[in-house]
Amino acid sequence: MPGTDERPTSMSTTVSEDAMPGTDERPTSMSTTGSEDAMPGTDERPTSMSTTGSEDASSDAESSSDRCNSITSASDFDCSRQSFTSDCSSSKHSSPSSSPPKTITLDDVMSSARDLSNLTLAHEIIVNRDFHVEQPHLPQNSLEKQVKDIVHKAFWDGLESELNDDPPEYEHTIKLLEEIREILLSFLSPGANRLRTQILEVLDMDLIRQQAHKEAVDIQGLASYIVTIMGKLCAPVRDDEVKKLRESPDNVMSMYKSPKLEVQMLRHGFDDGKSLGITSGSFRFESVITLSREIFRVLDLMKMDMVNFTIQSLRPDLQRQSVEYERAKFQSIVEKTPSALDHTTEWIKSSLEEVLFSMPTVEQPNSHGKAGKALPSPFLVFNSGFIRLLTWDYHKSPLPETLMTDEVRLRELQRRLQLLKAVASVLLIVYSAIGGPISGLPALAERLKRMASVLLEGMHRPDFNLSEALGNVSGQICCELNKSLTERNYPALPPELQVTLKGQITSITQENNPIRSLVEGRVQQYFRVLLAMPNSHVNPPPTPGGLALIQPELTSLAVTFVSLINFNKQVYSPFYMMILKTLLFSNTAPPPAATAPQDPSIQNHVNSN
Repeated sequence: MPGTDERPTSMSTTVSEDAMPGTDERPTSMSTTGSEDAMPGTDERPTSMSTTGSEDASSDAESSSDRCNSITSASDFDCSRQSFTSDCSSSKHSSPSSSPPKTITLDDVMSSARDLSNLTLAHEIIVNRDFHVEQPHLPQNSLEKQVKDIVHKAFWDGLESELNDDPPEYEHTIKLLEEIREILLSFLSPGANRLRTQILEVLDMDLIRQQAHKEAVDIQGLASYIVTIMGKLCAPVRDDEVKKLRESPDNVMSMYKSPKLEVQMLRHGFDDGKSLGITSGSFRFESVITLSREIFRVLDLMKMDMVNFTIQSLRPDLQRQSVEYERAKFQSIVEKTPSALDHTTEWIKSSLEEVLFSMPTVEQPNSHGKAGKALPSPFLVFNSGFIRLLTWDYHKSPLPETLMTDEVRLRELQRRLQLLKAVASVLLIVYSAIGGPISGLPALAERLKRMASVLLEGMHRPDFNLSEALGNVSGQICCELNKSLTERNYPALPPELQVTLKGQITSITQENNPIRSLVEGRVQQYFRVLLAMPNSHVNPPPTPGGLALIQPELTSLAVTFVSLINFNKQVYSPFYMMILKTLLFSNTAPPPAATAPQDPSIQNHVNSN
């Protein structure tokens, strides 16, 4: 509740100072030119964000690629090139520190939770240029909305009851004015001294208390002043809301009992409140309550605008020092929570075992003239782990801790890639079965691709009937093919060929289906190549054979994925190297094998790095 500890707030999201390094002061939109006052209509007001906080991977692709232009270069792979016994960097937070096991206290848990919250918020601001906070919209019949409405109504009804007492109780009303004053002051820039002084003078709480004691508070003047200041400080998108407050009938009539009220009524020919169709009590207080609620509603929107403006202002600073900041925050979490890298360790261990299993053993003479085994390349181990994220089963295993801030983006990318692979499998079956009569027709290929994509949309959902959807896809594709063939004087597809096509298309639901396995293998190969190439987002390589029809969509997804992974490597490579060293040189580590790539296409890129 405003002015008391009881009023529920409508916005709980704040930007922690800890999550915004590189700034000494909170940026505001109230900076002035040639005047200390924040004047309406200037360009310094916070601008409204027209887009919602997007979690879609496509909304982050461009910003991630731009960011990687500056932080991802040949140096991305420096850590993987260096020996296991050397440090990756000399910076303060480049190498994670270790400490003896200790008892975790509740303070440690709470501190780690704060660090994780700040880390998540900062990461979201960095990688998602559309990220911003907005007013929560609760479902109409939800329990949370019902509780919120009941509590708010109880507060305002209680306030009205206090005002209707004889004599009236003004203390909570004055606290509301005091809270409004603090909110308005929070919107000011540090240099707006004149306007700050004016607000403190007009909304002088000691003077208002004295006036309230004598029942002479001019709420009409105070309300008009508050609305005027809101108009000066609000973002342009809120001008209409402030205009409604200024023109509201409640603003015209909202005053407590005062001599000014009687004078104005006499001037307009009203001898009492009955001639206005309202009672004395409702004239004095109901309009005050209504106007107060509307003022607080608009102030909540203005606070949201200020938070979003602050986010926009902080983004360049965060991007400049994003790697060091995120690494330092995660290091703090690791120091306070010994188990903070358990899932990451298991993930790297599984990747190491996969690489060792796929590589042949090559005997090499060592410095003592004895036979030895080469160590696996960290580059291959880590990239193998990142490729596994494309098919990660989130129901069986949680993500590594170092990737949790990107979980939503990785899930969305996985869903979109799953759809693309299914579409590619369908098109590969169709073009292999029919061949020449439909080759070289990009418009037809685009229609078939769009048709399959629409019918298979949502295939990641547990309740989605993939077999039925693929049957519908095959039917629609056969109709479209027959139409195209007859238009170009080709015979329609024979019924038996249509049945065969339908059977082959619906069979891709089987895990051991050869077409499905072929497409998945080539998709993974393409992602491996992009991970191995420096600056692959600038000039992506062509897609492998059989995936040409989905090349634009696949390349876009691959660039998004590589941008996320490259940034992750920049931040967490010291932790990955520390874990890999422990696994390789501890007694429980699997036996090392000779370094060898999993396929020739990777070997060339590894050698080039």
